[in-house]
Amino acid sequence: MNKLELQKTANEIRKGIVTAVHSAKSGHPGGSLSAADLFTYLYFEELNVDPKEPDKADRDRFVLSKGHCAPGLYSTLAYRGFFPVEDLKTLRHVGSYLQGHPDKKHIPGVDMSSGSLGQGISAAVGMALSAKLSDDDYRVYTLLGDGEIQEGQVWEASMFAGARNLDNLVVIVDNNGLQIDGSVADVCSPYPIDKKFEAFNFHVINIDAHDFDQIAAAFNEAKETKGCPTAIIAHSVKGKGVSFMENQASWHGSAPNDEQYAVAMADLEKVGEALCQK
Repeated sequence: MNKLELQKTANEIRKGIVTAVHSAKSGHPGGSLSAADLFTYLYFEELNVDPKEPDKADRDRFVLSKGHCAPGLYSTLAYRGFFPVEDLKTLRHVGSYLQGHPDKKHIPGVDMSSGSLGQGISAAVGMALSAKLSDDDYRVYTLLGDGEIQEGQVWEASMFAGARNLDNLVVIVDNNGLQIDGSVADVCSPYPIDKKFEAFNFHVINIDAHDFDQIAAAFNEAKETKGCPTAIIAHSVKGKGVSFMENQASWHGSAPNDEQYAVAMADLEKVGEALCQK
């Protein structure tokens, strides 16, 4: 895909996120929207995956460590063809396979059940180590929240990944600056995030999480990096694309009502119309 195609796809994925959370009347739109461009590039450009064969042995692995942002992952998987887009409306409904957090046993394309913050990166590190021990060439990617990296387990896993030179591992931090309780800097500051990962023998890249040129360059640089894992610190806007959600911690885990849903979809329609003019 070219950049414009990626931008259009990301906008559709954002619509899917808002629709799913509205239908569920619960969920986490803010962090899903901030990561939508990252999800889009991963699944439409970066990852070696096949919706027709979601469990193929040589596929790249992705772990959503910040598992509460499942609406973002689900919308991306749906638009990539892993399951019907219409199923997004069943998010968190009784009997739906689209649970509030990713479930690898029931959702095509999910490589790791996650939700307990801090644990996903450990699973990803294990997958990367397994590939090295088995001499497999698949790569492993994991997405963390900047509030999540307040968990100590994140740094235990990072220490191990750096010590074992897992250059097939890419850790992405969605640095939108907000968590459920407010600013990450005020709750328990993780800054400087880049210097912390560097201290654990990571190659670190800082990018604008909404600039596809920078996203593409970062993932290409990660593939070229040998001898150490890569951490991409993706500076993003919480609630990106929806006017009243942007940079508002209150939309970390709240669902829009019918009126708010209409406004949100109108916002995204405007974005789509503008993209069609390019």
